[in-house]
Amino acid sequence: MTDSKTLEEKLNLVSEKMMVLRNNGMKEIYPISLIDFNCWEWPQGVGIFGLYKYYEVSQKKEILDFIADWYDSRIREGILEHNVNTTSPMLTLTYLYEKTRKPEYLEFIRDWSDWIMKDQKLIRTGDGCFQHMITGSANDHEILIDTLFMAVLFLARAGKILGRKEYYDEADYQILSHIKYLLNKEEGLFYHGFNFQRNDNYGKVLWGRGNCWYTIVIMELLEEIPMDEGLKRYFLSVYKNQVEALKRYADPETGLWHTIINDDSSYIEISCSAAFLYGIMKGVRLGILKKEEYLGLIEKSMTHLFNYIDEDGTVKNVSYGTPIGLDGEFYKTIPCCPMTYGQALMILVLQEAMNSYWH
Repeated sequence: MTDSKTLEEKLNLVSEKMMVLRNNGMKEIYPISLIDFNCWEWPQGVGIFGLYKYYEVSQKKEILDFIADWYDSRIREGILEHNVNTTSPMLTLTYLYEKTRKPEYLEFIRDWSDWIMKDQKLIRTGDGCFQHMITGSANDHEILIDTLFMAVLFLARAGKILGRKEYYDEADYQILSHIKYLLNKEEGLFYHGFNFQRNDNYGKVLWGRGNCWYTIVIMELLEEIPMDEGLKRYFLSVYKNQVEALKRYADPETGLWHTIINDDSSYIEISCSAAFLYGIMKGVRLGILKKEEYLGLIEKSMTHLFNYIDEDGTVKNVSYGTPIGLDGEFYKTIPCCPMTYGQALMILVLQEAMNSYWH
């Protein structure tokens, strides 16, 4: 494994770059920028989560101050819209509240979780699944695997902070339902989405970044939320099948993953690669996966992952925000550019690699 000094240098570079990330001229297709760090949307939600994980490792007060300033500024500006994707930044606010005990943060967490649960304003579609409503579009009858990270993980954390077991139960139900409709059982991997009106999985594409949200969410939930043993076993069996498939489809030369996991003609995509590696390494460290079965892959992947970090800390080969496509070609045409979630998912794997377990 790479030495701690090199890992820390990379971690500093990647984090510092994310904190100043701006759109340098790319035309965006959404009402809120997915690139500028000082916006309240899902990429920034993933980004601030990565930054908080870096704070946990480094205990640098200036990072915690930066995170608090980011939230205070965004809340002061006002949130454009409540939906699945804009729920994403709420996740890290739950951690920030635990550190600061600031009443305003608790009130914000309570109000947003009430919007989901008491007010039922997060739209439910078939079987009561959270509809993947986004800024500017309700995405009628549509669920995405992304929802597990963007909204469900926050709901579970809010339940922990507010002492509301029904929030855990709803989070568990949402994960079970998303597995039911999105899991390709032959492969052990997830489709990007399902539509209850069409009653299909669109192009049945096994998209990289979509899959990584499950890998991350299950690892985070295990450490955070009280869970029935049978349910825990079920979630972990899905996780183990997923990482076995990931091992099978990892690029033989680099140990990294393609944007369409089972299509090696699609490009290597680094946000999903970093996230998969983080989820696999954490599974090994927690004793869920056998170290001897994954160590070779981990070492190869980590070595080649560094090739995708520029000298200024920019993470390369990260695909822009991606709606559901009707065929594999759609995913191959998504452009790559610097993104907050690319920086953040790289932070996750770098801080995991700094854990004393790996040294």
